Amino acid sequence: MNRYYYDFHLHSCLSPCGDDDSTPNNIAGMATLCGLNVIALTDHNTCKNCPAFFEACKRYGVIPVAGMELTTSEDIHVVCLFENLEDAMAFDEAVDARRIKIKNKKEIFGNQFITDGEDNVIGEDEYLLSNATTVSLEEVPAFVAQFGGICYPAHIDRQANGIISVLGTFPETPHFDVVEINRREKVAEYVAKYHLEDKKVVISSDAHYLENMRDKENYFEIDDEPYSSALVRKKIFEQLRM
Repeated sequence: MNRYYYDFHLHSCLSPCGDDDSTPNNIAGMATLCGLNVIALTDHNTCKNCPAFFEACKRYGVIPVAGMELTTSEDIHVVCLFENLEDAMAFDEAVDARRIKIKNKKEIFGNQFITDGEDNVIGEDEYLLSNATTVSLEEVPAFVAQFGGICYPAHIDRQANGIISVLGTFPETPHFDVVEINRREKVAEYVAKYHLEDKKVVISSDAHYLENMRDKENYFEIDDEPYSSALVRKKIFEQLRM
């Protein structure tokens, strides 16, 4: 068994509130400095920087996970993760059809850069990525499952776009097996207060800037023989689905 230190909630320069310096290569490089072994790119309502992210992570020896931070119609953030890059990109297309497309005002919200694996800007998303989609919270689990992914409410211990702050409680439906908490010191409080004892807790940074990425702390223990990055991803997804 080996420990794999993770962060499953990171934003790149494609997220409007993300820093332009948070390119796929810089994120992968910072992950190595932080001692992280496996990381997920979860830009707002898009996976379009995930192909570049996979290329960058391979260069740095970090295991990548393709993901998205989906904003529901209720303005609740949900982390969506995919074991395979191809599934994530198919999900990206499906979400794109459910976006409410308002022109991005770069002077207010920031740039939304799409890059290649060498961090060259190859495009921009002209429509604001951080606003709500037409996907309701109730339909998210089944929607994500169609593409082989898993999903869970993001940063439930925060006011902005957290499921508890928006709804006032943690709902019985839809059912989630996992929750994300932003701060480790809040885990016991939130598990007890909202009766989340049956949930697996994932702790991630939601870093929008490189300096907000955290040193290794949270991990999965994985039987990784015979080793491959695909096997590690598979084992992590199995644990998240338990």
